[in-house]
Amino acid sequence: MSAALNCNISFIGGGNMAQALIGGLISRGLPATRITVSDPVEKVRLFLAEKDVHVTDDNIAAIRDADIVLFAVKPQVLAGVLKPLKGLFEGKLVMSIVAGAEISTIANLLDTNRIVRVMPNTPALVQTGAHGLYATDAVNAQDRELASQVLAATGLTLWVNSEAQIDAVTAVSGSGPAYFFYMMESMIRAGKNLGLDEKVATALTLQTALGAAQMAITSSNTPAELRKNVTSPNGTTQAALEVFDRAQISQNIQAALAAAQKRSQELAQELSESSK
Repeated sequence: MSAALNCNISFIGGGNMAQALIGGLISRGLPATRITVSDPVEKVRLFLAEKDVHVTDDNIAAIRDADIVLFAVKPQVLAGVLKPLKGLFEGKLVMSIVAGAEISTIANLLDTNRIVRVMPNTPALVQTGAHGLYATDAVNAQDRELASQVLAATGLTLWVNSEAQIDAVTAVSGSGPAYFFYMMESMIRAGKNLGLDEKVATALTLQTALGAAQMAITSSNTPAELRKNVTSPNGTTQAALEVFDRAQISQNIQAALAAAQKRSQELAQELSESSK
């Protein structure tokens, strides 16, 4: 990430996701002195100041010397945060991890088209995130590489071909950790019902989830093939999977992700209308 290491990066909003990115960037070699964070909450500023980054509650001051400005604020305050900054982004790359904030909405509020929209997910907090990125043709290859380098500090980065696909990214990976947590909850509960101690059921479930994910990542086989490999005819795994099939689990998962995508589209529309 040699190019990003030579940039001044400012974060507007210093919450969990911003903190994850800051930690990742510092661990990759970006000097803390090149990072500025603006946040209205004193507790957040004090915490970040301990990392030797610059902190302020003045957004205009925060972006003054920035090469990259990353917005990490709540969607409901976006318009109020962006409007006072309009016209101040000459020579700056804008990145946004604000859920539902379309590039056109941000562009209208800031008067710039040099914007990369990002849908991250919470495993970025442990440097195993999955980030979907999109930018219009107004963002050149150099800026795309810069954005990739910033986000690669906390996980996988993948570019999508249209902004509409960000809603699909939201459904798959943005909301995705909750689906796996839901599965873990259910397996832990089932283990307890089957007579296991809660600590044992929890440890077995979490390690199994980690192992399965690691196998899927490192194997040349697809998840479908891996599933078949551990499903012996008339065995215990087949008995469990037959219950899943009767309950149409696969169809329900697909319907659930479609619902998440639809809600992402609705939130984007609501935010666009409220920002006018």
